[in-house]
Amino acid sequence: MDYKILVINPGSTSTKIALFNNEEEVFNENVVHPQEEIEKFDSLIQEIPMRKKHVMAALEKNGCKVSDLSIVMGRGGLFPPIKAGGYKVNQTSLDLVMGEKIPPHASNLGSVLADEIAKEAGVGAYFYDAESSDELLEIAKITGMKEIVRRSFCHVLNSKAVSRWYAQSKGKKYEEISVIVAHLGGGSSLSAHKNGRMVDTISDDNGPFSPERSGGVPGLDLIELCFSGNFTKKEMQRKVRGLGGMRDLLGTSDGREIAKRMEAGDARAALVMEAMAFQVAKGIASLVPSLGGKFEAVILTGGLANNKFLVEKIKEFAGWIGPIEVLPGEHEMTALALGGLRIIRDNEPVSEM
Repeated sequence: MDYKILVINPGSTSTKIALFNNEEEVFNENVVHPQEEIEKFDSLIQEIPMRKKHVMAALEKNGCKVSDLSIVMGRGGLFPPIKAGGYKVNQTSLDLVMGEKIPPHASNLGSVLADEIAKEAGVGAYFYDAESSDELLEIAKITGMKEIVRRSFCHVLNSKAVSRWYAQSKGKKYEEISVIVAHLGGGSSLSAHKNGRMVDTISDDNGPFSPERSGGVPGLDLIELCFSGNFTKKEMQRKVRGLGGMRDLLGTSDGREIAKRMEAGDARAALVMEAMAFQVAKGIASLVPSLGGKFEAVILTGGLANNKFLVEKIKEFAGWIGPIEVLPGEHEMTALALGGLRIIRDNEPVSEM
């Protein structure tokens, strides 16, 4: 039987939309939202009608009616810790997003957009491998402050997808391998995978800086900045996610522009790019103990894994740790679609919050 699967993946400055007929991709569009458009909204919730309009336009342009859909899959957000896998969108998950009770992140909108369109289609809405999926070792959750417990926030969907594909390329199952994955994009995160479980992670606010994220910064200096009186809470959140990293250091998060600057001899741009590679390498090394020092490979993925300068610098800094495989790009759309196909075919259980 043929199933039409709509996939919606909201990012900080884009909404990715794809339609699959079973495993086959019918269309895939990446709607880029200019920064000036995004900055018109005071909150992520206010962006929902704008993003939904783009999804509906993509369906119409590609000759697909809402009534044709069999299931709608949205990217999972920064929910409280949940297990990995598929979840049906319900009132609990919607209330968390709409009530802004969870950290602000564009991925939070995936389940809301999926639900709105699924209701029009009369089908189910789901999210899969949410960024808050928590399979961490208990010792990985402990911090030096009793009030703060480390939570698992990373690019779960893409990291698990490339881990599965790497395992398949070696004639193995995901449950049979151990790998370290560095997802390098507008926000970067790292994760350690062992026997089908993501046992440790480094989130985008606790590891290397990236084009739009500040990454981990010295705690005492951060406290001083928070209480300087120069920034509101919302402004500090934007400095960490959205306005930090290369955008703060170089005035742009556009990798193409930074590459042009480097080609023109901009030493500062080259230094910042090298510093990011250095921090990624440090993150990779810090995850080795999670796997007992034994793993098959380090996988570099995400959009920035296409940047040859960055990849070569990471290999230079971290090549001694273990073999480095490069699987560039973001494979989240296919991963969401295949997750949805497994759900609709009853090949795996579905959870609810």
